[in-house]
Amino acid sequence: MEAHPNAASMLRSRSTVPPPPSLLALSTRLPSPLPSPSITVSEHTLYCSRNPKPSFHRFPLFFNPHTLQTMTLSKCFSHSGLTVPISGPPEPEPDSPHTLVVVSFYKFADFPDHALMRNPLKQLCQRLRVSGGIILAPEGINGSICGTRESVEEVLAFMESDDRLKGLRRVESPVSPEEEAIHHGHSAASPLAAGEDAPFRWDHVRVKLKKEIVTLGMPTVSPIERVGKYVGAEGWNALISDPDTVVIDVRNNYETRIGKFKGAVDPCTSSFREFPSWVEEHFQLTKTDGGEHPKVEVNNSVQTAEKEMENQKQHMPRVAMYCTGGIRCEKATSLLLSKGFKEVYHLEGGILKYLEEVPETKSLWEGECFVFDKRVSVEHGLVPGNFKLCYGCKQPVSDADMEAPEFEYGVSCPHCFSLKSDEEKERARARQRQFERWGIIGGPDKGRRPTHEPESASRKPNQLSRSI
Repeated sequence: MEAHPNAASMLRSRSTVPPPPSLLALSTRLPSPLPSPSITVSEHTLYCSRNPKPSFHRFPLFFNPHTLQTMTLSKCFSHSGLTVPISGPPEPEPDSPHTLVVVSFYKFADFPDHALMRNPLKQLCQRLRVSGGIILAPEGINGSICGTRESVEEVLAFMESDDRLKGLRRVESPVSPEEEAIHHGHSAASPLAAGEDAPFRWDHVRVKLKKEIVTLGMPTVSPIERVGKYVGAEGWNALISDPDTVVIDVRNNYETRIGKFKGAVDPCTSSFREFPSWVEEHFQLTKTDGGEHPKVEVNNSVQTAEKEMENQKQHMPRVAMYCTGGIRCEKATSLLLSKGFKEVYHLEGGILKYLEEVPETKSLWEGECFVFDKRVSVEHGLVPGNFKLCYGCKQPVSDADMEAPEFEYGVSCPHCFSLKSDEEKERARARQRQFERWGIIGGPDKGRRPTHEPESASRKPNQLSRSI
């Protein structure tokens, strides 16, 4: 590559109007109120005028984004006029393709060769600086990602390039300045222990292969074959206000305790796997005997007659179900339909879509909605809520919880203190100390060979023997 001449010789090489040396400054300064000449320099043009837009980025000599704003060639040029700082790049507009967005998405599909998408999808996310977590399974795809709008749209387009994944169900959430700061690098208040699938961890994406995109533990339940009726946010209030409708919250207990719809039934499950058992117990359903004759409990006795089962089906209530983004309801409604329920509805887009579209003055939602990322919870309009995360159990904690004696940052909270052994708490303390010292769990050499050998390993054998 040809060596670049220095700045002084470049200015001497071709100048259309040679200015007095005292009037020219290659810096962040403006010339004095005298008329500013136009100077053409070699193949690269430096244009000086009344408009303070220096074009130093054209010169490799000056192309250092960290020092450009303060550099002055005082030894070559002098100037006593007005100094105007060069500002950094303009802030992106709200609708700019460079603003950050969070998109949650899923799609149930017959996807037996799902593993083939893992590597190219992960490589694309890494190249575009899209972070988050994505699950691929034989039944479809599920994920939540964060990045610039342009990058996120490119990733989603790549997924939908497979015809089986076209029409992804997606919910978009805004990103606050605080969340954007976390996306560009974890803050001190956000340890990596808080779920490494969170979509705000900069330059980190996980693409996992699993048996199910949402774990119910019942392979025979398939939303691809049958699913409940979708109800949009605009029609949800009327449906759940009907006294003949049973409203069921499909989420887990740590989610429901911080918010739910008015009058909803809480199954009090700790995982989605427990939901089928709750349905059978709550609606007094039992399994079939050998798959031939369905059983139903009537007056505490078990009858195997099909006629009794038909009577039970006729009295099945109308059910309306909801969850965070809609994916769990897909399987839950499919499960109820397989149990003989006739009228099964679910909230399209989940709670997040409802909170986005329905004004708080008309809302039947009470509390906040737990989300599986660094926001922890959101309120109406999808603005960040007031809950924080216990990094010991990954459950939401309120300000009152954090004032309790059982709360220890990064270790425990009132919801998990009695469930953890002293050994588990000590491991959590060690993990928290690692983060406070290194900014990453496991220390600076996590996942790679240590850059410095331990002192004991670096000592020579003869030194070690003499010490013994």
